[in-house]
Amino acid sequence: MRLGLERFLENPKRWLGNARIGLVANPTSVDRQLNHAVDLMRRHRDIDLRLLFGPEHGLHGFAQDMIRVDDARDSATGLPEISLYGKSFESLSPKPEHLAQIDVLVFDVQDVGARYYTYAATMALCMRAAKSHLIKVVVLDRPNPIGGLQIEGGGVDAGLESFCGFYPIPQRHAMTVGELARLYNDTFGIGAELEVVECEGWYRAAYYDDCDLPWIMPSPNLPTLDTAIVYPGMCLLEGTNVSEGRGTTRPFELVGAPFIDARALAHELSRYTLSGVRFRPCVIEPVSHKFARQTCQALQLHVTDRRAFDAYRTGIAVLVAVRSMWPNDFYWRTEPYEFRDDVPAIDLLVGTSLVREAINDGKDFASVMQVACTGTELYDAGRKRALLYS
Repeated sequence: MRLGLERFLENPKRWLGNARIGLVANPTSVDRQLNHAVDLMRRHRDIDLRLLFGPEHGLHGFAQDMIRVDDARDSATGLPEISLYGKSFESLSPKPEHLAQIDVLVFDVQDVGARYYTYAATMALCMRAAKSHLIKVVVLDRPNPIGGLQIEGGGVDAGLESFCGFYPIPQRHAMTVGELARLYNDTFGIGAELEVVECEGWYRAAYYDDCDLPWIMPSPNLPTLDTAIVYPGMCLLEGTNVSEGRGTTRPFELVGAPFIDARALAHELSRYTLSGVRFRPCVIEPVSHKFARQTCQALQLHVTDRRAFDAYRTGIAVLVAVRSMWPNDFYWRTEPYEFRDDVPAIDLLVGTSLVREAINDGKDFASVMQVACTGTELYDAGRKRALLYS
């Protein structure tokens, strides 16, 4: 198997000509020998690299979630580092003065296969900005680490678009970042000049550990492939006052709070017909984020069959169970979330207010799931045309 980056470097003039280049990158932008794209492009005689752009967490991947990153200068190359995650929504897109310095914008960042993981949103904003300034976009494709077959979740209602969901695609979208770029460009109408440098040898059933590639943490709280497998569902806990395990060594695999009875919660979840996963009661004490330095009863998710496991269904089940068992202690997050403060975070993550309303009304799990998996008609219609791999 070869990455898009590796194929691109064999003959970059095929995609670039003599253009001035801006590169969107982070720590995952490496070849299989762990050489970083910035170094590889800087040394290549046929690449004129001018600017570096960093998505959420920064070019060097050190910032925690929803923490602004400032512009800087790369100490190794002297190139400007432009942050695409500052203090406002406007900071999420390349500025006209930066685009004026380049002819082609190259995107090479590893996605994790979940709609609300923000790197694909950064790519979409880059494509929009590039379209308006007649800049070509080249996406160097990478595998979807949780495979390209299993689709989970629902879309995004009008008015709930955000940095964790600009377009109505499901929470587990089963596409590579290059395929998403094609979907966004054609089905959702960005219309940029776009080329995708495909991976060679990736197949849709492959998880990341089938690819013989080193795992690089795409962000501080995605340390392993196991984390990525549960993330499309357990990220929903960010929209609540229940800990999603940030501040522990197993983020998103742990869920807990001081008010939870872990054994009782595990027993309740056993009634929900959740395949491929077991819940182990435990105790955690996060060192940061929610309930920092507080003892919490918790559950650890142990995925026993990743192809049978439905992360999104599991995440919804946890929300239903915790809200029904501890209605006086559980609440939905009200603080601003991904640059929006006018709607609850859970509505942005799920893509509709109907899930929150159904859970608040005490609807059963099956009824909640019915409204949690709607609104993907455009995705369903355009996905097949955007796919690149068999």
